[in-house]
Amino acid sequence: MDNPQKEEVAQPPLCRYAVCVEYDGSKYHGWQSQPGSVNCVQEAVEAALGRVANHPVSVICAGRTDSGVHASYQIIHFDSAAVRPERGWLLGSNTYLPDDICIKWIKSVSEEFHARFSALERRYRYVIFNGPVKPALLSRQLTWTFRPLDEVRMQEAANYLVGTHDFSSYRAVGCQAHSPVRDIRHLWVRRLGQLIVIDVRANAFLHHMIRNIAGVLMKIGSGDAEPIWAKEVLESRDRREGGVTAPPFGLYFVNAIYPDEFNLPKSELGPVFLPQFD
Repeated sequence: MDNPQKEEVAQPPLCRYAVCVEYDGSKYHGWQSQPGSVNCVQEAVEAALGRVANHPVSVICAGRTDSGVHASYQIIHFDSAAVRPERGWLLGSNTYLPDDICIKWIKSVSEEFHARFSALERRYRYVIFNGPVKPALLSRQLTWTFRPLDEVRMQEAANYLVGTHDFSSYRAVGCQAHSPVRDIRHLWVRRLGQLIVIDVRANAFLHHMIRNIAGVLMKIGSGDAEPIWAKEVLESRDRREGGVTAPPFGLYFVNAIYPDEFNLPKSELGPVFLPQFD
C-alpha cells in the first residue's frame, strides 16, 4: 500500500516594509553588523524587529554610518511573512530597542523598493560647536572647536566642491568604492549662534568623505588656509593633501530621497536640537 503523500503547506507571502530609524551612534561601532561581539546599530534593530516578527529579520540600509555617527532619518527595508499592523510593528519594535535607537515610522511598500538602490540622493549634516569652552551637554553629538571659524570663508571653499568630481583626495585611504566620482548637489555652511552646520546632499558618498570635507573647511574657516585650498585638494586626487579627518560626533544622516511612487514620509531634517530649515 502506497504511503499517502504529505500535503504541502502554503507559505504566507512576504511583505516588504520601509522603516525610518533614528539613533545616537555614540556607543556603537557604526551601523553595519560585524563579526564578533561588536556593538552595532544594525544588530539592535534586527533583533527588535525579529522579536515582533517571531523570526530572524535581515535589513538593508540607505547608507552605512561609521562608529560614533548619528542618524535622524536612516531608511532601511526588510521582508517578513508575519502579519502585523504597521502600528504593531512600530510600537512593538520600539519596546525592544535601547533608548538611543528608535523607529520613527514603518510603512508597507512594493517589492520594487530597495533602501539602498532606490535612493536618488542622501543628505548629511555636520554640526560644529564653535565656542571657547567645550560644552558639557551634547558633547558626543557635536564636534567642538575653540578656534573662531569664519563661515563665509568656509562657504566660499565649499562652492568649489559642488558638482560631479573625482573625490579621491576626500575619501579614506581604505575606501572600497569602485569609483571615486560623486555628484555633490548642494553644500552650504550656515551659522546658528555658536553652532555651524555643514549641510551636504549628493547622489552617494565615499568613506569618510564628509568628515574629510569638514576637516578642510574647518582649517579654512580658522584662517590656516585660503578657500582656494579646497579646490587644490580636490584637483590633487591625493588623500595626503587633504589634511585631518574631522571627528565623527557631529555627523548626522538626515535624509534619503526616493522616487515619489513609494510615497514615503518626508524627513524633518534633524537633528532634533536644530531649528527647522532647508
